[in-house]
Amino acid sequence: MTNVAQGRGRRRVVNTVKDAIRGLRTDLALLNRRISGRLDLRDGDLDLLELIARLGPLGPSALARHAGLHPATMTGVLDRLEKGGWLTRERDPQDRRSVTLRIRRERVGEIFTLYSGMNQALDDICAGYTDEELLVIADFLSRAATAGQKETKSLER
Repeated sequence: MTNVAQGRGRRRVVNTVKDAIRGLRTDLALLNRRISGRLDLRDGDLDLLELIARLGPLGPSALARHAGLHPATMTGVLDRLEKGGWLTRERDPQDRRSVTLRIRRERVGEIFTLYSGMNQALDDICAGYTDEELLVIADFLSRAATAGQKETKSLER
């Protein structure tokens, strides 16, 4: 096989991976939208709750930075999520201006229940791979996520 043919074959494989990622992104966005609707949440609310769960507890300004939202927009979103019982704002007793956001753990089960089918499907898919293969997949996904974070930051301005 010539180098040109090998190059074309590699490009096809890489494009297949990129196409699969785009399809996965779309399918997961649709799943998230459906779950958000079941929970009476707006688009993006699940992402914010995930950021708080993963990075938190944290303050509203830090959450706005991580989410790429304007602080004034964040205030309205947080008001709605707090009113819906999804999070709490805890004031620092030493500095009443300082607020920490926390997920209300008693509501997390509702989210897990709706994602249980997807979690089971992922368990079933993972069962078809060796531990070594799963480590390669996890490394790829982690590196792809890091690249996405880098590109997101490059577009902040």
